[in-house]
Amino acid sequence: MRNLLFFFIPLVLWSCSPGKRLSASDEKIFTEVQRATFQYFWEGAEPVSGLARERLHLDHVYPQKDSTVVTSGGGGFGVMAILVGIERGFITREEAVARYERILTFLETSDRFHGAWPHWWQGETGRVKPFSKKDDGGDLVETSFMVQGLICVREYFKEGNERERAIAQRADKLWKEVDFNWYRNGKNVLYWHWSPNYGWDMNFPVAGYNECLIMYVLAASSPTHNVPAEVYHEGWAKNGGIRDSVRAYGYTLPLRHNGARDYGGPLFWAHYSFLGLDPNGLKDAYADYGEHNRNHTLINRQWCVENPKRYKGYGPQSWGLTSSYSIRGYAGHAPGLNRDLGVISPTAALSSMPYTPRYSLEAMRYWYTTLGTKLFGKYGFYDAFSETDNWFLPRYLAIDQGPIVVMMENYRSGLLWKLFMNAPDIQSGLKKLGFSSPYLR
Repeated sequence: MRNLLFFFIPLVLWSCSPGKRLSASDEKIFTEVQRATFQYFWEGAEPVSGLARERLHLDHVYPQKDSTVVTSGGGGFGVMAILVGIERGFITREEAVARYERILTFLETSDRFHGAWPHWWQGETGRVKPFSKKDDGGDLVETSFMVQGLICVREYFKEGNERERAIAQRADKLWKEVDFNWYRNGKNVLYWHWSPNYGWDMNFPVAGYNECLIMYVLAASSPTHNVPAEVYHEGWAKNGGIRDSVRAYGYTLPLRHNGARDYGGPLFWAHYSFLGLDPNGLKDAYADYGEHNRNHTLINRQWCVENPKRYKGYGPQSWGLTSSYSIRGYAGHAPGLNRDLGVISPTAALSSMPYTPRYSLEAMRYWYTTLGTKLFGKYGFYDAFSETDNWFLPRYLAIDQGPIVVMMENYRSGLLWKLFMNAPDIQSGLKKLGFSSPYLR
């Protein structure tokens, strides 16, 4: 047994340690996956706003509806993906500048609510499209995903030519106009929504752990409307109640995952906030975020390997459960007998590339070479699929495609992490909240 453990432990550590070297064949697939997925935000963008459409259906089973609806969160991921497009040579710098000018004009003139954008707009007009009856105003979480991207754009272009510096200045102004303090509703917590018609009726104070860490970091970092550290510690961290020590498959989750304690929540929780926040070496009073995100990913993968519900196609080369399209609508797929519906979402493994490079590459290679055009289409891998139900439809969601492009690039070069983490206002906010990180000076 000791000999077996001696072999097993180094293998696991090697499988999830960062690595940048790719074989020639993997390099080719990697670039093609990034390139095709990037096109969702470039060629597939809504033409007036320049932003990502909420969704695209390229099949006739579920005809496309609301093709002009754009999304602030997914659009923010697309803003980051365009920077990847420049660096990888998918587009020219000049093409990107022109697109950013269009996007910024839209963001400056579209509906905002105390500086925060709604979840959805009509792309042709910039008017809010209600996400639900009372969700017709500011969405601070989705706004934070957009701001995360705008800060990266600001940092990328701030030393550029005259047009580029103007882009950086406009992005900075939009970031500084978000009134995070307003969204406290007078309390030491941040609220997700506010509506000019319904006020605070959505009544959604945001407490961790979920995908919203970035919102609190930005709120503490704002040069104009920042919140005190107590909002983070009392609201998000629940006066320490966010801590946990759940173990599954030999991995520990030090943070309590809301509604998904046994195995962790859907994997997008390890992605959305960390497109800009580099979790490697990022620690605060509650967690080591690099360790937390790796363990979250490894638990998710191991559930698929163990496959307790015996779904077809699950295994070491095909894994990943997160919120995505499902056979009947949209679902929050995650490990657990009630939450695993037999649907794998490629974004889960691909966006985890920095955490589990060997396993993520293995899945990417298998899907690309074995499932091929059954799963890979015009804008990269389809949003979700089920081999159990022989369900493969060419449908895409902005919030799932964006993290693929960005996190694969963070694995490759750390591009977005370096831009965001080196921003002076972000460094100030992280220090204010008691974080440590290799970036902090």
